[in-house]
Amino acid sequence: MTKQLSFFLLLLTCNLVAAQWQSKYEAKMLIEGNDTLRYRIMYPNNFQEDGNYPVVLFLHGAGERGNDNEKQLVHGGKLFATDYLQERYPAIVIFPQCPTNSYWSNVDVDRSTYPIKLNFNYKGGPTKPLEMVMDLLQTTIEQPYANDNQVYLMGLSMGGMGTFELLSRKPDTFAAAIPICGGGDPNSVATYAKKIPLWVFHGAQDNVVNPLQSMEMVSALLSAGAYPRFTVYDFANHNSWDPAFAEPDLLPWLFSHKKESP
Repeated sequence: MTKQLSFFLLLLTCNLVAAQWQSKYEAKMLIEGNDTLRYRIMYPNNFQEDGNYPVVLFLHGAGERGNDNEKQLVHGGKLFATDYLQERYPAIVIFPQCPTNSYWSNVDVDRSTYPIKLNFNYKGGPTKPLEMVMDLLQTTIEQPYANDNQVYLMGLSMGGMGTFELLSRKPDTFAAAIPICGGGDPNSVATYAKKIPLWVFHGAQDNVVNPLQSMEMVSALLSAGAYPRFTVYDFANHNSWDPAFAEPDLLPWLFSHKKESP
């Protein structure tokens, strides 16, 4: 067998494996007037309408924006889609895609220098994509097969920013959240600080989103009486999601939480 043929067969096998887990996510759209939110959703194996399943919402980063309804699965999609994890943690997993010209969080981003400068403006209301994500999430958790005591939120980079903002806008919705290499408005944490367990991640060498952004949010949470988990990787740059996804306790920690009764 030639080296070229061996390489082709290896590439074909890798593509088939990728397609196998990606195909578990159904491509759908939410249309509200002139606005469209594209999203992918994965249901548990042997899904039953009379089941009772946790719901996971995952917000991608700025690099995965677009309208192909595919790129948002690049980071994190496989995390939930392996056969082993689907069996251990059967859940409804949603990956919405933010349009190219928008952002999950209401924030002014200055990319003239790096790390980027961020000016959050939650008082201006949610962006249209985040507003539609909230509508999609609400519709999902109202279904009889969704366990509204086990609704989880994760996001990286731009999605980490969206995670912090969404927590402040829906403080009674989530059982736990994982913001990765994001940031937010430290003045917004009081509404959810004592209600929602957080595990915050960042890379100490991050030259895109300053790790101080996460540190400021964690500091605000501590000041508000919360006890978040906070992991800083001394070796990681912006892609701190890679070691975060490799944490053996990540999903056990996430799914162990249930929303506290009022």
